[in-house]
Amino acid sequence: MRPAAATTAAATTLGPTLGIMPEMIRCAWSLTDSLMVAYHDEEWGVPEHDEGKLLAKLILDGAQAGLSWITILRKREGYIKAFHGFDAERIVHYGKRDIERLMKDASIVRNRQKIEAAIGNATAYLKLKERGVDFDAFLWKFVGGETKHNHWKTIKQIPAVTKESEAMSKALRDEGFRFAGPTIVYAFMQAVGMVNDHTVDCYRHRELSKQTVAANATPGNRV
Repeated sequence: MRPAAATTAAATTLGPTLGIMPEMIRCAWSLTDSLMVAYHDEEWGVPEHDEGKLLAKLILDGAQAGLSWITILRKREGYIKAFHGFDAERIVHYGKRDIERLMKDASIVRNRQKIEAAIGNATAYLKLKERGVDFDAFLWKFVGGETKHNHWKTIKQIPAVTKESEAMSKALRDEGFRFAGPTIVYAFMQAVGMVNDHTVDCYRHRELSKQTVAANATPGNRV
């Protein structure tokens, strides 16, 4: 997810309207909608290592291209249903009828290129699996296997692309993934906790940093 532009984390007068604690400081981009608040508090930046969920998030970030994240967030349940829970084994067998079915489904973004890319990405994912490649390790190697905690004071400081996202993008595209450019990939890295890009005054930055320290201190754990 690439959040909409905002300058800093903040408590806001929208808090009571959205049913959130107004004194809780959050990244400002999350404060426009209750769905965004929940996503910010519960998902964004939390390390994800489940291969199927990583594929699903990569597909959804690809679907976001040219759109706002709230659009995809509102359609996420529709995507889960339309794409059979993002089951790669099922998606890989989608044919013309399925593509036409999806093109008529208002619960998702009806863009043929993005739909075909989702099918292609499921295929690329399964080809990696057939070669014995661990998708989790394949992706997380670009940050050394653990979360990189940044210390941004404002969202304006957060880059859209990094050398790590460029390297991951190239590796994914070399394997046949589409809608996986460096900007999309960096948004993906933010979403799945490869980088902690909550601004430093956001309460989630502190929580995620503490969780990483605790996980690293536990033998056998990985972040």
